[in-house]
Amino acid sequence: MSIAVTILGASSAKPTADRHPSAQAVNVNEQYYLMDAGEGVQQRLVRAGINPLKLRAVFISHLHGDHVYGLLPLLSTLGLYGKRTPLPIYAPRPFGEILEAHMRFFDTALPYEPQWHEVDTTAHRIVFENDTLEVWSLPLRHRVPTAGYLFREKEPALNVSKYAIERYGLTVAQIVAAKRGEDLTAADGETIPNSLVTYRPYRPVAYAYCSDTNYSARLARMVEGVDLLYHEATYAAAERRTARERGHSTTADAATVALKAGAGRLLIGHFSTRYKDLESLVQESRAIFPATDIAREGETFTVTEQRHDKI
Repeated sequence: MSIAVTILGASSAKPTADRHPSAQAVNVNEQYYLMDAGEGVQQRLVRAGINPLKLRAVFISHLHGDHVYGLLPLLSTLGLYGKRTPLPIYAPRPFGEILEAHMRFFDTALPYEPQWHEVDTTAHRIVFENDTLEVWSLPLRHRVPTAGYLFREKEPALNVSKYAIERYGLTVAQIVAAKRGEDLTAADGETIPNSLVTYRPYRPVAYAYCSDTNYSARLARMVEGVDLLYHEATYAAAERRTARERGHSTTADAATVALKAGAGRLLIGHFSTRYKDLESLVQESRAIFPATDIAREGETFTVTEQRHDKI
């Protein structure tokens, strides 16, 4: 499996001529999920070549306008596109009240149902899953209830090594048992540990989206080992006090979370409009966590599973 993250917006509260409010499209095996929906997200999807009808679900981190103002127009447009299947929306309360008011005044006859699922911003738990994917909520520390989201591929089923089948003369029944994770018994009565005959065909991949938040060591533990981490870096390292007061992070905070989590790669975004040159910000993060990149709008960042095939 692969996870591809397309940056649709990476500015903070105020948009600029070339930076838009927060939004990302996460592609998991050609199934798209929208992360936050800042103003203008419809146009950003179109420019990225992503058909909005492909969206399987929407995840909203919190109810500040720069993360949600673009969602309601998108719901209307999906109706014009002819959407018929329900659209799950995962968001903190009281999003249900906002959605209800919008439906009552503007979209009284949508041809599909927007389905709100309340996210508990104090809990780290699965909020969505299918056969291959889990999405976990990540409690964040902002001025209002806020949750990040962790996309984690499910552990693949065990494969049985062809070499082990030949070496131990495994029967069909034993192969099936080994795939269930059971130890086996050889013809001479000796136990064959499951680890000697099976292997995982690939290592699952994971992506974490951490929007507006103060620095959190707990967050680093929750996203431990993640392949790709997006963490807001609204302020430069020197603005630590301002960041703390406003419920945000600095470049150093984001890099420290990535370092403690053992992340494979870090993307920083949600930059204050006071910064015209983003290169200085990424250099601050790289001084702590070298594998840092800017979440530039229009770019796509991909993580791919590592195969572990055996004969």
